[in-house]
Amino acid sequence: DTFAAIFLNGQKVGETDNMFRRYRVDIKSFLKNGKNEILIRFDSPVLRGKTLEARLPYRLPGNSPHVRKAPYHFGWDWGPRLVTSGIWRPLAIEAWEGARLEDFEIFQEFPEDNRVLFRAKTTILADKPHTVAVKATITGKTSLSHGESVGLKQGQNINEKTFSIINPELWWPAGMGGQNLYSVKIDLYRKGRLLDSVEKKVGFRRLVLEQKEDEWGKSFRFVVNGVPFFAKGGNWIPADSFPPRVSRQKYASLLRDCVNANMNMLRVWGGGIYESPDFYDLCDELGLVIWQDFMFACSMFPGDQAFLDNVRAEAEDVVRELRHHPSVGLWCGNNECEEGWFFWGWKEQLPLKVWKDYEKIFDQILPQAVEKCDPARPYWPSSPHSEQTGDPRSEISGDMHYWGIWHGQEPFKVYQQKYHRFYSEFGFQSFPLLETVKTYALPEDWNIASPVMEQHQKHPGGNRLILLYMLDHYRLPKSFESLLWLSQVLQAEGMKIAVEHFRSQMPRIMGALYWQINDCWPVASWSGTDYYGTWKALHYYARRFYNPVLVAPIDDGKTLRIYGISDLDRPVDAELYVGIFTYGGKTIQEGKSDVRIEPRTSRVLLSKPLEELKHNLPSEDVYLYCELRRGQARLSSNLFHFCPLKRVSLPDPEIQANVLERDGRPVVRLETKLLAKDVYLSVLGLKGRFDDNFFDLVPGRAYEVAFASSQPVDLTEFKQALKVTCLRDSY
Repeated sequence: DTFAAIFLNGQKVGETDNMFRRYRVDIKSFLKNGKNEILIRFDSPVLRGKTLEARLPYRLPGNSPHVRKAPYHFGWDWGPRLVTSGIWRPLAIEAWEGARLEDFEIFQEFPEDNRVLFRAKTTILADKPHTVAVKATITGKTSLSHGESVGLKQGQNINEKTFSIINPELWWPAGMGGQNLYSVKIDLYRKGRLLDSVEKKVGFRRLVLEQKEDEWGKSFRFVVNGVPFFAKGGNWIPADSFPPRVSRQKYASLLRDCVNANMNMLRVWGGGIYESPDFYDLCDELGLVIWQDFMFACSMFPGDQAFLDNVRAEAEDVVRELRHHPSVGLWCGNNECEEGWFFWGWKEQLPLKVWKDYEKIFDQILPQAVEKCDPARPYWPSSPHSEQTGDPRSEISGDMHYWGIWHGQEPFKVYQQKYHRFYSEFGFQSFPLLETVKTYALPEDWNIASPVMEQHQKHPGGNRLILLYMLDHYRLPKSFESLLWLSQVLQAEGMKIAVEHFRSQMPRIMGALYWQINDCWPVASWSGTDYYGTWKALHYYARRFYNPVLVAPIDDGKTLRIYGISDLDRPVDAELYVGIFTYGGKTIQEGKSDVRIEPRTSRVLLSKPLEELKHNLPSEDVYLYCELRRGQARLSSNLFHFCPLKRVSLPDPEIQANVLERDGRPVVRLETKLLAKDVYLSVLGLKGRFDDNFFDLVPGRAYEVAFASSQPVDLTEFKQALKVTCLRDSY
C-alpha cells in the first residue's frame, strides 16, 4: 500500500503501484541457503500523486485520482485524511514443484428449476510435460466427487468438469430462505503425492438484475431464484481508517447487526477498499447481497496506457478473487463519477478528452474484465446511472442518489414526491451519543462549535444543517447531551419517511440503500452505527422500517393513506387497528378491520382526509396510532403526527418500568399513561445492548425489552443503573 520497491538479499525483485492488485514475482534465482532478507521500501503516495498530476495540463477532480489507493485515505466528508503506507494484506513466499493450481473458476447453470449444472474450470500450471491426477469434490446436501488423470504440457493447462445436481439446496438472501453453501475442493496429485489444493464455498442461486419495460419506464430490481425482492440495506464504508485493524470478529458483529435490522443488501462503496475475504465469507453466510463498486469515486481519471493497464490488471484480479461468492450480486464501475461529469461542473471545465478517458475505463476495461472473468454477473457502469436516458438522475430507469435532502436543504417530506426506480444512496447526519464523544472530547469541549467537535465533523456545513433541520421539527434541546441524542432521533425520523415511502411504492421502487451503515473513526456522520458498533437511533428504526411486514401511514397534505407492506412469500391475514388520541390521553376514535396483504406487495389499507381524522381538533392536539396484529402478536405498529412535534406540548407520560429476569437476562417491562415518544433505555457502566430502543410507547400496550450482554449481569446493579428517558426529557 501503495508505491513500493521490493528487495531480496539486496537485489530489486519487483515494484508495486496499486494498493488493490495482487503481485506475484518469481524469486527463485534471488534466494540463497540459510538466512534471506526482504526489504520493502515505500514511496509517499502523496508526493508520487503530485508528480503524476503535474504531467497533465489540467487538474482532474477528486481525491488523488492518479493513485490507485483507497480514496477515503485522502479524506472524505465523514473521515480524516490519513494517507497510509505499509503491508496491508498477507505476504508470502510460495514454493511449488511439478504443477500448481493457478486459477479456479466456477460456473452454474439451471436448465430446469430443480437441477443445476455445475462446472469447475481449473487452470493448472506445469513446469514440464507430465501426468497428474485431478480430484474434484463437492460437499453439501448432495456430495459428489470425481477423479481423473490429466496429461499436462509445459505452461498453462485447462481442466473442466461438469456435475449435475438434482434438487440443490439454494442460496437465498436474508429473510427469503436459507444461506445454503456447498464446499468445492480441487486436489492435484502426482504419483500419489498432493501437489496443490484449493477449496471454495459456493451457493447455488440465480441472481439477476432485471430491467424490463413497464408502465413507469424500465424496472431496476434484483431477482433471486425467480423471485423479485425489495433491496433493503445501506452503504458500507471501510470500518477503520487503518483497514488491517478490522478483525473478523468486528466484521461479524457489524454484519450480523445488519441482518438483525432486517437488511438483505449492502453496497460496498467505491471510495473505500475491496473488502477482506472475511467480509465476503460472512456475507455469504448471513445472506447479505453485495452491490460491489470498483474503487473509483467522485473523480475523473487519467487515460495514459500505464494507468489503463494498471486498472485492467486490478479489475481482473478483484473479479477473480470474489466471483465465487454467492453474495456478490452486481459489479458497478464507480461512485458518482458520471454524476460529477454531468452535474458538478466538470463537463464545462474540462476538455472532452477527460470524458473519453472515462469511457475507456467504465465502458470498456471494467465491463471487459467482468465479461472475461465473471460473465454470469451483471455490470453497471456508474452509480447513479440510467442506460435508458443517459441521465444519472432519471426517474424512469436505473438507480438514484437522492441528496436534495441534506445537501439541497429540502424538507424530509420531499422524499414522498420522488419515484426513482432504485435508491442506492440517500441520507442524513447525526452525532454519536455522549459515551462515544467522551472517547475524543473532554468535558470542556462538549459544545458542537468547539474545535474538537468541529474536527470530528468533516462536512463543512454539517453542524449547521443538523441544527437547521432540528429546529424545523423539534424544540431546542436543553443540553449538549440532549442535542447529541436528539440529532439521532432527527436522522432516524428522516430516513423513516424516506424508506416507508419507497417501500410503499413497490414494485415501482425496488430498493432503498441509505447512506451509510458504519464509520471509520468516531465522528458526526450519516452512519446508523458508530465507530464502536453502538447502534444509533437510525439502526433501531431501520429494524422497524425494514421489517418484513410494515404498516405505514403516509399523507400528501390532504389525505392520509395507511399502507400494508409485505416482503413475505405468503399472504398476510391480519387485523388493522387505528386509533385517534389526544396527547393528553383522550380517545377520539378507535376502529379495526380484517385485512389481507398479498405476497411481496404494498397496498392501501385505509384512506381518509386528514381533516376528517382530526375531528375538528387542532393538529397539535391529536395523533394517530395504527397497528397490524395477528391474535396477540403485533406484526407492526406506527404513529402519525398531524404537525411537527415542536408545536406539541408533550406532557409527562409517566412511564412505569419494572425489571424482570427471564432466561438469565434482565428484561424491562414498560407501561405508560400517555404517549411516550422515542423511549430510550440506558444502563451506564454496563456493557451490552437492549433488544430495542428509541421506540414509541402508547397507553394500554405494555412492552418488554431484554438486555443482552456477553458478561453476567447482576440484577440489582442493573436496576440501579437503568435510566428511562424519552423525547420530552430532551427539552
